[in-house]
Amino acid sequence: MSLSIQAIQVPIQDEMKAFEPKFRAFMKSDVRLLDQIMNYIVRRKGKQLRPMFVFLSAGVCGTIAEATYRGASLIELLHTATLVHDDVVDDSNYRRGFFSVNALWKNKIAVLVGDYLLSRGLLLSVDNQDYELLKIVSTAVRELSEGELLQIEKARRLDISEEVYYEIIRQKTASLIASCCAVGASSVCSDAETVRRMHAFGEKVGIAFQIKDDLFDYGDAEVGKPLGIDIKEKKMTLPLIYALNQAPWLEKRKIINIVRNESHKPRKVSEVIAYVKSSGGIEYAQRVMHSYVEEARLLLQSFPESVYRTSLEQLVQFTIERTK
Repeated sequence: MSLSIQAIQVPIQDEMKAFEPKFRAFMKSDVRLLDQIMNYIVRRKGKQLRPMFVFLSAGVCGTIAEATYRGASLIELLHTATLVHDDVVDDSNYRRGFFSVNALWKNKIAVLVGDYLLSRGLLLSVDNQDYELLKIVSTAVRELSEGELLQIEKARRLDISEEVYYEIIRQKTASLIASCCAVGASSVCSDAETVRRMHAFGEKVGIAFQIKDDLFDYGDAEVGKPLGIDIKEKKMTLPLIYALNQAPWLEKRKIINIVRNESHKPRKVSEVIAYVKSSGGIEYAQRVMHSYVEEARLLLQSFPESVYRTSLEQLVQFTIERTK
């Protein structure tokens, strides 16, 4: 029986409650339009996994402090900025079932809002001299952008090796969760080795998290994400990469041709999904995901036992058992 987010949150429920008004205060603006948009963004927050990773990691490494709240806010501000900009780039009208900022206020405003959020995050750190936290999160934002661009560059050729795939998801997804864990540790402890181990832990979890997302594309759960969306978007994910690596040359060419030229046809997408399933791509991706989770668990075991560590272990389990 998998645990609910509420149960996992128990050791940090007071901190999570206190976090919201603090975060809202950091987003405040005197410009009415901007404040209206900030309110809209805050109201449609998701499961808040990122702040949870920050607070639990801080609890594992020391005593949660005011800097921990600023670290969690910094990550949320910079991450939200990248999402607002992403929606403009992707011309996307929805995010998590709500209208995106660019859908309601148009692209120009959305880009400026993203810039505002970035500057709020930078100033929050500079004003409080949280340079170490700023360094961790800025590195993650750089990696995020590099990962996106690497994926775009490789998607044109549709010839991604497993190594390149891991590099893309390490940068695109894992760098953010790694920075949450490193920020949590760094906000309560100045030992570089502790922060490094926490960062490595978050990276393993992030890679497993993304592989789980890839599996949703093949109907791995009753999920809001439509079947085959990655294939339609010509994204090379682990189950497909594995299947193509096992395929004879002609078969491989045929599947790549479908993804490149016919992925707008539902019948053809179903054909690719069936091929990946029959090639053992799903089982392979699940095995890899579990091996990353195991590595993350081992890293976590090197920290002293505590309620925070237990919750962090449960949060890792949640990320690979989630159904959306």
